[in-house]
Amino acid sequence: MTWSEDVQLNSYRQMERVYPTRRVRRGPEVRPLPQGPALSLHYRHEGQTRGIEAFMQRNRCTGLLLLQDGRVRLERYAAGRDAQSRWPSFSVAKSVSSVLLGMALHEGLIQSLDQPVTDLVPKLLGSAYEQVNIRQVLQMSSGVGWNEDYLDPQSERRRMLAAQAAGQKGRVLEFMAALPRVAEPGTRFNYSTGETYLVGEILAAAVGRPLSDYLSDRLWAPLGMECDALWQLDAPEGLEFAGSGLNATLRDVGRFGQFVLNQGVIDGQHVLPPDWVSDSTDVLSHPHLRPGQIPRYAPRGYGYQWWTFGDPPPAPGQRGAGLFAALGIFGQQIHIHPASRTVLVLQSAWPEPIAQACVAETAALVDALVQALS
Repeated sequence: MTWSEDVQLNSYRQMERVYPTRRVRRGPEVRPLPQGPALSLHYRHEGQTRGIEAFMQRNRCTGLLLLQDGRVRLERYAAGRDAQSRWPSFSVAKSVSSVLLGMALHEGLIQSLDQPVTDLVPKLLGSAYEQVNIRQVLQMSSGVGWNEDYLDPQSERRRMLAAQAAGQKGRVLEFMAALPRVAEPGTRFNYSTGETYLVGEILAAAVGRPLSDYLSDRLWAPLGMECDALWQLDAPEGLEFAGSGLNATLRDVGRFGQFVLNQGVIDGQHVLPPDWVSDSTDVLSHPHLRPGQIPRYAPRGYGYQWWTFGDPPPAPGQRGAGLFAALGIFGQQIHIHPASRTVLVLQSAWPEPIAQACVAETAALVDALVQALS
């Protein structure tokens, strides 16, 4: 959480040397990302007009990819990176894990999102998660206490990191089972990487094999990814850390975003429930998750491990057609804008986990992008 810039950049290029990982294998065929018309994009911030190169330098962005209708409109690299360089995802992995859970639901491996978490993770019996269902975990609305502060050594997020660093199987789950209840399930949003760790436990029980293999078979190979990915584990030979640590190339993250933009369809076949993306980005059905209604996170809202913005508001009969995003600390992001058919991927090395200056400038860039392409 507090690496110097040099250590940060060097480590992000080879996170497999920092944590144990498992390989997510690509398939035998690579699906090309065709080149579209080049886009020259400028944005206004702090009273000045700036371009992409200035944005990347000011925000320590090491990779930027813009797809429109599946075609590359912008692609830039910095800090010695290229198209074959993997980069950590941090919490962008949460959205990948959500998609995997949707696939397991579609395949009948999970009965329902209303199913109690303890049906699949019985080690949580007797804990604060005993009355919590899968949907509430996906929405980070379990009512279980959690502090996500990345710089506070006593926060649950940092204590979970210490449990992971111990390298003992089951240690992180034991930590989660000891947390207290602070609210009724389904009534309060509380951002928690621990909740997504439980998504990984639920998935592992449902699919009965390593999540990296499931991801490879269901997405990485069928989508024609260019490179293997690496997924961080909670211990050597342990469980994939569903809330973080999926290390992949810029273009492959773009392919994942395009898959979500396409409503979970591969070669004409739905591999997600038909309404999964709408349900995941719903800005209407759950008042405590609506954009602008979550304390400390306005103007954003939250869905199934996706941030929502409600901009533009949903049309009649729709619940989640506006801009939505996967957001990770230190500047890892996927922004998906269905109206303009665009996917923007950013991979960065911000100086702090949540660098407010970078947050504000990135918002200005995304606003300019939406305006230019809509």
